[in-house]
Amino acid sequence: MPRVIPFAVLLCLVPIAVAKPVKLFDGKTLDGWEGDKATWRIEDGSIVGGSLDKTVPRNEFLCTTKTFGDFELKVTFKLIGDRKSANAGVQIRTKRIPKHHEVIGYQADIGQGYWGALYDESRRNKVLAGPDKKIIDKLVKYDDWNDYVIRAEGPRIRLWLNGTLTVDYTEKDDKIDRTGVIGLQIHGGAKAKVYYKNITIDELAAK
Repeated sequence: MPRVIPFAVLLCLVPIAVAKPVKLFDGKTLDGWEGDKATWRIEDGSIVGGSLDKTVPRNEFLCTTKTFGDFELKVTFKLIGDRKSANAGVQIRTKRIPKHHEVIGYQADIGQGYWGALYDESRRNKVLAGPDKKIIDKLVKYDDWNDYVIRAEGPRIRLWLNGTLTVDYTEKDDKIDRTGVIGLQIHGGAKAKVYYKNITIDELAAK
Protein backbone atom coordinates (compact mmCIF):
# COMPACT_ATOMS: atom_id res chain seq x y z
CA MET A 1 0.00 0.00 0.00
CA PRO A 2 1.52 3.37 -0.97
CA ARG A 3 2.43 5.69 1.85
CA VAL A 4 0.21 8.77 2.16
CA ILE A 5 2.15 11.96 2.88
CA PRO A 6 0.14 14.61 4.78
CA PHE A 7 -0.65 17.72 2.77
CA ALA A 8 1.08 19.96 5.35
CA VAL A 9 4.32 18.02 4.86
CA LEU A 10 4.02 18.37 1.08
CA LEU A 11 3.77 22.12 1.46
CA CYS A 12 7.01 22.14 3.40
CA LEU A 13 8.71 20.19 0.62
CA VAL A 14 7.65 22.62 -2.13
CA PRO A 15 10.44 25.13 -2.82
CA ILE A 16 9.39 28.70 -2.08
CA ALA A 17 10.14 31.17 -4.84
CA VAL A 18 12.30 34.02 -3.59
CA ALA A 19 12.29 37.26 -5.57
CA LYS A 20 15.73 38.22 -6.80
CA PRO A 21 16.95 41.79 -6.32
CA VAL A 22 16.70 43.85 -9.49
CA LYS A 23 19.70 45.76 -10.85
CA LEU A 24 19.01 49.48 -11.17
CA PHE A 25 22.33 50.06 -12.95
CA ASP A 26 23.58 47.80 -15.72
CA GLY A 27 27.21 48.91 -15.36
CA LYS A 28 27.32 50.32 -18.88
CA THR A 29 24.55 52.87 -19.47
CA LEU A 30 22.34 55.30 -17.59
CA ASP A 31 19.19 53.61 -18.86
CA GLY A 32 16.42 54.08 -16.30
CA TRP A 33 18.06 57.20 -14.83
CA GLU A 34 17.74 60.93 -15.50
CA GLY A 35 19.89 63.88 -14.43
CA ASP A 36 22.38 66.54 -15.51
CA LYS A 37 24.51 65.05 -18.28
CA ALA A 38 27.36 67.47 -17.54
CA THR A 39 27.60 66.08 -14.01
CA TRP A 40 26.93 62.35 -14.36
CA ARG A 41 28.82 59.82 -16.46
CA ILE A 42 30.06 56.23 -16.36
CA GLU A 43 33.65 55.31 -15.54
CA ASP A 44 34.98 51.77 -15.08
CA GLY A 45 31.54 50.27 -14.50
CA SER A 46 30.44 52.92 -11.98
CA ILE A 47 28.14 55.93 -12.06
CA VAL A 48 30.33 58.95 -11.34
CA GLY A 49 29.50 62.52 -10.36
CA GLY A 50 31.64 65.54 -9.50
CA SER A 51 35.23 66.54 -10.17
CA LEU A 52 38.59 66.78 -8.42
CA ASP A 53 39.75 69.51 -10.79
CA LYS A 54 37.12 72.11 -9.99
CA THR A 55 34.59 72.81 -7.27
CA VAL A 56 31.20 71.18 -7.79
CA PRO A 57 28.97 74.27 -8.26
CA ARG A 58 25.76 72.95 -6.73
CA ASN A 59 23.95 69.84 -5.53
CA GLU A 60 23.13 67.51 -8.41
CA PHE A 61 21.01 64.36 -8.38
CA LEU A 62 20.74 61.43 -10.76
CA CYS A 63 17.31 59.86 -10.25
CA THR A 64 15.51 56.74 -11.36
CA THR A 65 12.65 57.18 -13.78
CA LYS A 66 10.68 54.66 -11.75
CA THR A 67 9.19 55.23 -8.30
CA PHE A 68 9.37 52.80 -5.38
CA GLY A 69 7.56 52.36 -2.07
CA ASP A 70 8.75 49.65 0.33
CA PHE A 71 12.08 48.05 -0.55
CA GLU A 72 15.58 47.00 0.41
CA LEU A 73 18.18 48.91 -1.59
CA LYS A 74 21.88 48.04 -1.76
CA VAL A 75 24.53 50.44 -3.05
CA THR A 76 28.32 50.30 -3.13
CA PHE A 77 29.96 53.73 -3.21
CA LYS A 78 33.24 55.63 -2.88
CA LEU A 79 33.73 59.32 -2.05
CA ILE A 80 37.07 61.03 -2.72
CA GLY A 81 38.27 64.62 -2.47
CA ASP A 82 38.60 67.12 0.36
CA ARG A 83 37.55 65.01 3.32
CA LYS A 84 36.36 68.01 5.35
CA SER A 85 33.85 69.20 2.75
CA ALA A 86 33.19 66.34 0.30
CA ASN A 87 29.64 65.07 0.61
CA ALA A 88 27.20 62.86 -1.27
CA GLY A 89 24.24 60.61 -0.54
CA VAL A 90 21.55 58.18 -1.66
CA GLN A 91 18.02 59.57 -1.90
CA ILE A 92 14.95 57.43 -1.23
CA ARG A 93 11.21 58.17 -1.42
CA THR A 94 12.20 61.36 -3.18
CA LYS A 95 10.57 63.84 -5.57
CA ARG A 96 12.08 66.32 -8.02
CA ILE A 97 11.34 69.94 -7.18
CA PRO A 98 9.73 71.38 -10.34
CA LYS A 99 12.01 73.66 -12.40
CA HIS A 100 14.84 73.23 -9.88
CA HIS A 101 18.01 71.17 -9.56
CA GLU A 102 17.10 70.11 -6.00
CA VAL A 103 15.00 67.21 -4.77
CA ILE A 104 12.95 66.61 -1.64
CA GLY A 105 13.11 63.40 0.37
CA TYR A 106 15.10 61.16 2.69
CA GLN A 107 18.83 60.76 2.16
CA ALA A 108 21.26 58.13 3.40
CA ASP A 109 24.08 60.62 3.86
CA ILE A 110 27.75 60.28 2.95
CA GLY A 111 30.53 62.57 4.18
CA GLN A 112 32.33 63.97 7.19
CA GLY A 113 29.92 64.39 10.10
CA TYR A 114 27.11 62.70 8.17
CA TRP A 115 28.28 59.15 7.49
CA GLY A 116 25.56 56.60 8.24
CA ALA A 117 22.95 59.30 9.00
CA LEU A 118 19.43 59.83 7.64
CA TYR A 119 19.00 63.40 6.39
CA ASP A 120 15.79 65.10 5.26
CA GLU A 121 16.75 66.89 2.03
CA SER A 122 14.94 70.17 1.18
CA ARG A 123 12.11 69.41 3.62
CA ARG A 124 13.11 69.65 7.28
CA ASN A 125 16.75 70.15 6.27
CA LYS A 126 18.18 68.28 9.22
CA VAL A 127 19.54 64.93 10.34
CA LEU A 128 16.61 62.80 11.46
CA ALA A 129 18.73 60.07 13.01
CA GLY A 130 22.38 59.08 13.03
CA PRO A 131 25.03 56.94 14.68
CA ASP A 132 27.55 57.75 17.37
CA LYS A 133 30.72 59.31 15.94
CA LYS A 134 32.87 56.67 17.66
CA ILE A 135 31.07 53.96 15.67
CA ILE A 136 31.56 55.79 12.38
CA ASP A 137 35.31 56.21 12.93
CA LYS A 138 35.58 52.42 13.02
CA LEU A 139 33.20 51.77 10.10
CA VAL A 140 34.12 54.18 7.32
CA LYS A 141 36.63 53.21 4.66
CA TYR A 142 37.85 56.64 3.61
CA ASP A 143 38.73 57.04 -0.09
CA ASP A 144 37.64 53.44 -0.62
CA TRP A 145 34.49 51.42 -1.33
CA ASN A 146 31.72 51.33 1.26
CA ASP A 147 28.28 49.69 1.29
CA TYR A 148 24.84 50.96 2.20
CA VAL A 149 21.82 48.74 2.80
CA ILE A 150 18.67 50.86 3.01
CA ARG A 151 15.42 49.24 4.07
CA ALA A 152 12.15 51.21 3.92
CA GLU A 153 9.05 49.47 5.28
CA GLY A 154 6.00 51.60 5.93
CA PRO A 155 7.03 54.42 8.25
CA ARG A 156 10.24 52.63 9.31
CA ILE A 157 13.59 53.32 7.65
CA ARG A 158 16.80 51.51 8.55
CA LEU A 159 20.34 52.08 7.32
CA TRP A 160 23.29 49.71 7.51
CA LEU A 161 26.75 51.08 6.71
CA ASN A 162 29.30 48.37 5.97
CA GLY A 163 27.10 45.83 7.71
CA THR A 164 26.42 47.81 10.90
CA LEU A 165 23.00 49.26 11.71
CA THR A 166 23.42 53.05 12.01
CA VAL A 167 19.79 54.24 11.79
CA ASP A 168 16.45 52.79 12.87
CA TYR A 169 13.98 55.62 12.32
CA THR A 170 10.19 55.63 12.36
CA GLU A 171 8.46 58.54 10.65
CA LYS A 172 5.71 60.05 12.81
CA ASP A 173 4.32 62.41 10.17
CA ASP A 174 1.67 60.47 8.22
CA LYS A 175 1.48 63.23 5.60
CA ILE A 176 4.95 62.45 4.26
CA ASP A 177 4.77 60.37 1.09
CA ARG A 178 6.07 56.81 1.34
CA THR A 179 6.85 56.49 -2.36
CA GLY A 180 9.29 58.21 -4.67
CA VAL A 181 12.39 57.83 -6.82
CA ILE A 182 15.86 56.63 -5.88
CA GLY A 183 18.48 59.34 -6.31
CA LEU A 184 22.27 59.61 -6.25
CA GLN A 185 23.77 62.87 -5.03
CA ILE A 186 27.00 64.78 -5.38
CA HIS A 187 26.98 67.76 -3.03
CA GLY A 188 28.07 71.20 -4.21
CA GLY A 189 30.80 73.33 -2.67
CA ALA A 190 33.84 71.06 -2.81
CA LYS A 191 36.30 69.42 -5.16
CA ALA A 192 34.85 65.96 -4.79
CA LYS A 193 34.05 62.88 -6.81
CA VAL A 194 31.61 60.09 -5.95
CA TYR A 195 31.31 56.62 -7.46
CA TYR A 196 28.22 54.37 -7.25
CA LYS A 197 27.94 50.74 -8.37
CA ASN A 198 26.25 47.41 -7.55
CA ILE A 199 22.90 49.18 -7.17
CA THR A 200 20.12 46.64 -6.58
CA ILE A 201 16.61 46.84 -5.19
CA ASP A 202 14.30 44.22 -3.72
CA GLU A 203 10.74 45.56 -3.64
CA LEU A 204 8.72 44.54 -0.58
CA ALA A 205 5.00 44.22 0.02
CA ALA A 206 3.66 47.53 1.34
CA LYS A 207 2.99 47.74 5.09
